[in-house]
Amino acid sequence: MGIIQSIKMALKSIKSNKLRAVLTMLGIIIGVSSVIVLVSIAQGSTKNVTSQINQLGTNLLTINSTGSDITLTEDKINKLSKLNGVNAVSPVVSGRVTVKKEKTSSQVSLTGTNAAYESVRGAKVNQGRFITDLDVEYRQKVVVLGSDTASTFFGTDNPVGQYIQIEGTSFKIIGVLASKGSSLGQSGDDVVIVPLSTGERVVGTTTISQVYLQGKSQDHMDFVMTEVEMEMASLYPNKSDSYSVTNQQDLMNTMSSVSNTMTMMLGGIASISLLVGGIGIMNIMLVSVSERTKEIGIRKAIGAKRRDVLLQFLIEAVVLSSMGGVIGIFAGLGIGKIVSTFMNMSISYSTSVMLLSFLFSLVVGVVFGVFPANKASKLNPIQALRYE
Repeated sequence: MGIIQSIKMALKSIKSNKLRAVLTMLGIIIGVSSVIVLVSIAQGSTKNVTSQINQLGTNLLTINSTGSDITLTEDKINKLSKLNGVNAVSPVVSGRVTVKKEKTSSQVSLTGTNAAYESVRGAKVNQGRFITDLDVEYRQKVVVLGSDTASTFFGTDNPVGQYIQIEGTSFKIIGVLASKGSSLGQSGDDVVIVPLSTGERVVGTTTISQVYLQGKSQDHMDFVMTEVEMEMASLYPNKSDSYSVTNQQDLMNTMSSVSNTMTMMLGGIASISLLVGGIGIMNIMLVSVSERTKEIGIRKAIGAKRRDVLLQFLIEAVVLSSMGGVIGIFAGLGIGKIVSTFMNMSISYSTSVMLLSFLFSLVVGVVFGVFPANKASKLNPIQALRYE
């Protein structure tokens, strides 16, 4: 008996027991859809975190002063900017300040920095311009607003050219940043950016506790980091505990490792459902063998070989699992869409995951279908015909 005829007989058998077939496939459907949904959520979260890290800036190194016994002065920062692999350097002073306009008042994060901050941190100006080196040199009272800050004080109006008070001092608004959203739990839009020299005066300190460095090439960031660490060790001998140098790529790698582990764990948990579905297929096929013992005896009596009977029941198991796999894929896509819409979660579908989950469902059908099919093929035709 040919494969096509065996498939037709398998479909006919499934069609004659629709409810039982649906219940048998349910385990496979749940398993495949679970794998797709959970892995897609994990991959979506990975992409979301990666995007947030990228918003911090490209090719980024950060120097943080963690002790009071070192001072990041302008001349020492200039030495860092002259290193071979460093493209730009942006020192930062920061603090929380009170911003007022007429009757509206709010506590906002203030960043005092230089013109290089725009490229180092990937800041984009939506209206007006960013601060310049001349603004820093002449201690200009100018400010660039984050998009949320601009909305809070000016609504939909263009604030460029207008004035706002920071800690009681009037500042001219020269620009508004494009929205960056939140990054690693911190909003990048509820901020005011002023020239470094002006910012030092507003927050009442000349201590620079943080410096951002942009590397020339993403491929050589490890080399640049080594350069910076050696220079810092030269500038501040025996004080390595008082500062830290962090590489954005290291953060990316750590997050990727955690996300990949999470994806594998979720995929493994969901795959258990497929195994449970396979056990369901085996149970139903064993019941089917018992119910169709007489049919098997008749087929063997009229010349069907053991291979034909084995193939028929094995194909039935594979058809059930493959149909369940296909339905599971569509169910997974639908559930993923619902989750992303109503729970505001980032979903990232993967064709390879869908294909692997479908192939796994086929393998489950074969593995768990072999035992019932083998049992059916070994039935003695005389005993089978006498079976009631």
